[in-house]
Amino acid sequence: MVNTGMQLISFTCAVTGWIMAIAVTALPQWKVSAFLGSNILTSEIKWEGIWMNCIYQTTGHMQCKTYDSMLALPPDIQAARALMCLAIFMGWLSCTVSCCGMKCTTCAGDDRRAKAGIALAGGVLFIVTGLCVLVPISWTANTVVQDFYNPNVPVMHKRELGQAIYLGWAAAVILMISGAVLSSTCPLMEQSGRYRRGYIGRSFANSPASAPDPPKPIASNSLPMKEYV
Repeated sequence: MVNTGMQLISFTCAVTGWIMAIAVTALPQWKVSAFLGSNILTSEIKWEGIWMNCIYQTTGHMQCKTYDSMLALPPDIQAARALMCLAIFMGWLSCTVSCCGMKCTTCAGDDRRAKAGIALAGGVLFIVTGLCVLVPISWTANTVVQDFYNPNVPVMHKRELGQAIYLGWAAAVILMISGAVLSSTCPLMEQSGRYRRGYIGRSFANSPASAPDPPKPIASNSLPMKEYV
């Protein structure tokens, strides 16, 4: 029961992290305009994502425009697109595999070793999904920080970390921790796995107790007869 509860909690957290990763992929707040200089009152804020860039005005209007050419994008944006799409697919695959391996489902029948192996594979896939989210997020954050402190970059082109970066870090951590917990809830060795391959273990725990055999009578002819004088 304890392992089943841990599986449900870790699976729920992993699905939450996967949904967060989908939101990070769609949000344009990967890079936001930096407020530098003496004039901090600006009429618009620029957002840059991996699919589009947006301009948000203080009046409440927002205009977004998708990128015209994919090949003209920086390497970090191109890698972020590929890895985030891969993370979404891996997250869907992880959810499907984990559902089949959880103890509260009827997949794989009563074969506990098979269900444990499937759940372990689902946990590892969640960890890989978290890594696929962590790499583009950290790469983009490193690029933003380097450009911010680079004196050769004009002030108008400097950017800061957006909300999507922090949400992506949180999603990656949740996915990796949930995958690790889901993998640790799998039993390391089932009862049938304690014997070598080719041998079948027999359990006497649930077998009915049989009555002991009655003592056999000793036949008189079985002992040699000796006469003593």
